[in-house]
Parts: sequence; C-alpha cells; structure tokens
Amino acid sequence: MARKFMKGCEAIAEAAVRSGCRFFAGYPITPQNEIPEYMARRLPEVGGHFVQGESEVASINMVYGAAGSGTRAMTSSSSCGISLMSEGISFAASARVPLVYVNVQRGGPGIGAIQPAQQDYAQATKASGNGGFKMMVLAPSTVQEAVDMTYAAFDYAQRDRNPVLVLADGVLGTIMEPVELPEMRSEEEVKALKAATRSWAPVGHDSTVEPRAFVDAGRWSTKEQEQVCVRAEQMYADWEKDIQVETMYLDDAELVLTSYGICGRIARSAVRLLREEGYKVGLIRPKTVLPFPTSTYTGLDFSRVKNILDVEMSIPALMVEDVKAAVKDRCAVHTCCHAGGEIMGRDEVIQAAKAIMNR
Repeated sequence: MARKFMKGCEAIAEAAVRSGCRFFAGYPITPQNEIPEYMARRLPEVGGHFVQGESEVASINMVYGAAGSGTRAMTSSSSCGISLMSEGISFAASARVPLVYVNVQRGGPGIGAIQPAQQDYAQATKASGNGGFKMMVLAPSTVQEAVDMTYAAFDYAQRDRNPVLVLADGVLGTIMEPVELPEMRSEEEVKALKAATRSWAPVGHDSTVEPRAFVDAGRWSTKEQEQVCVRAEQMYADWEKDIQVETMYLDDAELVLTSYGICGRIARSAVRLLREEGYKVGLIRPKTVLPFPTSTYTGLDFSRVKNILDVEMSIPALMVEDVKAAVKDRCAVHTCCHAGGEIMGRDEVIQAAKAIMNR
C-alpha cells in the first residue's frame, strides 16, 4: 500500500471515512480544526454528510441522532469543547448508541491554552460523563497509530454499541508523518454495516410488518435499570482482550519509563538512547488507557525494578494514579511533567531518568 504524507488531524479524518463514517458534526476549536475542515470536503465525495453545528452541544446531539439511525458517525473537539459534549456522550452510553469522538487535547487548567497538553486523562478514563459508564479510550503516539486506531474505533463502537474515544493531543494533531492508509470500505460494505444495526436502530420500521426497533435507554423500574448497569459491567470486563500496550527491555530493566500518547514516543526515544549509554531502562506505553494494562505493571519483577518514571504533559500527573494503583507500593514511582502547553523534551526525560539511576 502506498505511503502518504499527512497531518495528524487530516489522517484521522481520512481513516474515519475509510472505516465507513458517513456523518460528522462539529464546531471549530484549536488545535483540532483540520478534522472538520477535512470532513467538510471529503464526506460529500462519498455520499456522506457534514454539519457545522452552532455549538459543541448541538454537534454531539446531531451525532447522537445520526448514530441512532445506524449510520457510522463521529465528532471531534479539544478539551473544553469535549466537556460541553459530555451530556450527549452520556446519553449515547445510556442508549447504547455507537459513536466515535476524538479529543485533540490542549492546555489547562479549564479553558487553558491552545497549545498541546495531556491534561484530560482523568476526564477521558474516569468521568467522560455522568452515570458511571465506561468506554474504550485509545491513545495513539504516531500519526500511523492514530489512523489505525480511528479505523478500528468504529468497529469497536458498533460491536459494543458504545462510544469510543480517540485521545490525541495538539502535537499529534498538527505534525506531519508518512502513513499507510487502510483500504476504503466499499459502499456495499458500508450499507451492510448499517443494515446490521436494524435490530436496534429506530429507522422507521413498519410495525405491521415487523416489530418496531427501540433503543434501550433504561426503564422507570429500578430493578430493570440495575440490570442495564449489570450488562454494561459485563461488557467492560470483556474489554480485557482488547488491551494494547507496547513494552521494551522489561527482561532486565531496573528503571521503567511509562507514558502514553505523544509523551510515549518521547519516552521510547529516551529509552533507546539511555540503553546505548548502558542504563538498564525499559518502557511500558499503554496504547489503550481504558481498559488500562494493569497486568503489565503487576507482572514486573520488583526484586529488580526499583523505580518507575511516569512522563506526562500534565501537572498534576494523572495517569500516574493508575500506575500507582497497579504497582501497589512495590517500587518507587516518580514523575517528569510539563503542562499548560509546554512540550516535553526528550533531554529532560533522559536527565530525570539518569538522576534516578545515579542515586
């Protein structure tokens, strides 16, 4: 397959179209604007529909409606815009409506800066909306991974009838890299994917011919609503098979660097350079941050691994809480952080690792 040089946001959009996405609604916000701009040009070419909503709230509810009809639909935004979408995402999770959305993170706290950051981790993995629902959260570190994960996200969403989040950041969204794009799904395949939703999608069935479909959003009965939650919990537990994680040099590492997304690629580069200098360092990079690869951390040999260095563009560090919960005080956990739009430097990571190893 031919390689193409693409910006991260545009590559994400093209991957969505190739996966069968035929509806997009969104609202401009830096640094994700290239996604809706690309979709505005691209979707009409494949018979899809693009809508610029009057707000993030309007946009997510348009996506909710389109996805409820069985159409593969998505939206994207950045940080504070994602917060405005949280109610609609909660509705989709409650109604078991599959949709995909992308968060190209910007700096905080709150509205913050327009520069890249990783300060939405807790929102993404712990509280994307009300009601205690969960969803798969994919965290790419390269434009190629962003393409592959976005393409797969639509399949995960339809399989589970649940929202899926691609958690990117402003660096990944704006850098340009060569990518291999997946095959474009044919119109026949797209129609077949939509037809497969007819058992639940409210698409105007003739009730005299077949029972009208409905969306299961819970009932007034508390017992029945509780069973909705029980079934959701069973679905979440089944996601263990979908965990993706990159590891390096864990067989002899004494210090393990851990990070996700753009900081994950910085940490990977730092590990390779440290290895060349003789430092016994390894890497754990979660590709799915929900479900979190807890067993990768619990499986470390703590008679040898004495320290973990968590690298994040977030102050306070957020993923570190999941790392600490997995490690359970069996080794020291340190952080190397930036926030508010300050970009992490590889040399800073190397210096922090050496400071720990040279003690």
